[in-house]
Amino acid sequence: MRDDAAPGGTAGDEGPDEGPWAPDDAGRHETVAERLDRNWNELLQELRVTQTGAQVLTGFLLTVPFQQRFGRLDDLEVVTYLVLVALSTTAIGLLVAPVSLHRFLFRRQLKRETVVLGHRLARLGLLALGLTIVGCVFFLFDVVISPLAGAVAGGVALCGLFGLWVLLPLTVARRTALGSTPPAV
Repeated sequence: MRDDAAPGGTAGDEGPDEGPWAPDDAGRHETVAERLDRNWNELLQELRVTQTGAQVLTGFLLTVPFQQRFGRLDDLEVVTYLVLVALSTTAIGLLVAPVSLHRFLFRRQLKRETVVLGHRLARLGLLALGLTIVGCVFFLFDVVISPLAGAVAGGVALCGLFGLWVLLPLTVARRTALGSTPPAV
């Protein structure tokens, strides 16, 4: 679909009246192309934050095997570590993918597709990053204290991230949909 074409159809979990092509988005008076440009720019800002965090976390993970204590890890801890490296690498790949997508689709009149796919890739990247963070908390507490402490700390991290990254936005969206306004900032 061209950038300036009328919105319509579905793109996964969002219908034509939701997501980056929603009509009258927050009372804004913008064309479909303007809305897509704004949504793309907002997505890029979000990706800048998450990419940096994922890259720093991965960088620290990559130094772990060069520590003296790494040789004393049991088989499960080594597997856990390798899964964490794979997850963090996946997170980086997913969070950088929208930029590559944009480069390949640039000037092909596919802004809507770029925004929709970028949105999906960012969500998957956040999932991979969240799992990496939870896994790192588990791994750290497991190695430093005990496997039980690792499980408890990992569970707490999972609940905390799920609450902040999923439940909080859904709650705000639900309240707004029901007519109440979010608290003033």
